[in-house]
Amino acid sequence: MRQIIIIGSGPAGYTAAIYAARANLKPLLIASSVEAGGELMNTTDVENFPGFPDGVQGPELMTKMQEQAERFGTEVVYDDVESLDLTGAIKKVTLGSGETQEALSVIFATGSAYRKLGLPDEERLSGRGVSWCATCDGFFFKGKTIAVIGGGDSAMEEATFLTRFAEKVYVIHRKSELRASKIMQDRAFANEKIEFIWNSEVVGITGDEAVNGLTLRDTVSGTEASLPVGGVFIAIGNDPRTHLIHGQLDLTAEGTIAVAGRSSKTSQIGVFAAGDVIDSNYRQAITAAGSGCAASLDAEHYLSMIPQDLLATAGGTELATATN
Repeated sequence: MRQIIIIGSGPAGYTAAIYAARANLKPLLIASSVEAGGELMNTTDVENFPGFPDGVQGPELMTKMQEQAERFGTEVVYDDVESLDLTGAIKKVTLGSGETQEALSVIFATGSAYRKLGLPDEERLSGRGVSWCATCDGFFFKGKTIAVIGGGDSAMEEATFLTRFAEKVYVIHRKSELRASKIMQDRAFANEKIEFIWNSEVVGITGDEAVNGLTLRDTVSGTEASLPVGGVFIAIGNDPRTHLIHGQLDLTAEGTIAVAGRSSKTSQIGVFAAGDVIDSNYRQAITAAGSGCAASLDAEHYLSMIPQDLLATAGGTELATATN
């Protein structure tokens, strides 16, 4: 039995692992068998993560985080979690291999997934003009004409933010009116750099090495037209990866895992959550990393309150001695 299992291998998961390993908790981190490293594995230049003045490639950043966690004793397993039993003092994590791992505490850091259009060239041109994060990538589109897809608050926020860099921003929406709040709509309508294209859906993204245009279909007439752009930001929402804990942990109205105040404590004792899976607002690598730190410290404090004989069964005799 383990003292702590961390589920998720993004910035939150690896930061939690670094702190847990340095506390001699010997964490087991479950990384996905196919999506290890989280969303940053699909990101090229990351210029806003502290400590990298010249920027860093997303995959390189995640590799460095993993190496740091492993340096202090984190064990990383590349497998998928099939099911969880978070009730009781002993938490059970069943993997795709059929193996079940047990622990006294769990940190849930599975992140969130951006909703995608499902177009063939969307993945091919990811990082080459296709993006889901204006604050992450907007800087690279200085002086360009770009498009934002969506009609909610997130799309309006992205479009308005991108006018700091782009020469022109098209907002493409499949309906004739927005679902964004009035204040966000008014702000976008008032921006002279933003132009709206109504009743249109993107059915194609063009470009060989980088995005050079979109194919739009009129949702009323069905006619298609080309729109030259140098980039496209998809802002149709994101979904926290919470399918494993439905019915076991409380969720917020936004669908994220509910935590107590500024802590990482969930509705189930001994279970903590961190990163985008609890964050519907910021969704940045650095905020996820800070959240992972908090989760690890919360878990360490929780473990220090567990009776020494139970900790010893999880290899925690050193921690038990240190906290007595």
